[in-house]
Amino acid sequence: QVQLVESGGGLVQAGGSLRLSCAASGRTFSHYAMGWFRQAPGKEREFVAGISYNGGDTYYADSVKGRFTISRDNAKNTVILQMNSLKPEDTAVYYCTAAATLIATMSSSIDYWGQGTQVTVSS
Repeated sequence: QVQLVESGGGLVQAGGSLRLSCAASGRTFSHYAMGWFRQAPGKEREFVAGISYNGGDTYYADSVKGRFTISRDNAKNTVILQMNSLKPEDTAVYYCTAAATLIATMSSSIDYWGQGTQVTVSS
């Protein structure tokens, strides 16, 4: 099994940046595709970014493409979401995810979820 713990959320002004970190524990971390989802109040949980188990491929929602960057360090068992040029509509709880597959961009493919970290972007 995999345990996921997010950190780095907070309050930032529009146009600013935040860096979210996800620390994973458990064996064979390098076998899991990792990613980030987010959910705003009253809205569906949505895919944000994903990275393949070996880090060779990344995928982004159209709404964040060009602004967010996902990366992973298998030696440190961590996955990072660098968020730049933040907008108020980015405000949400962000969840780190793990999936025992090559890549995962749908909730149904996710095996493990972190507890979430709040990101609030003010105008």
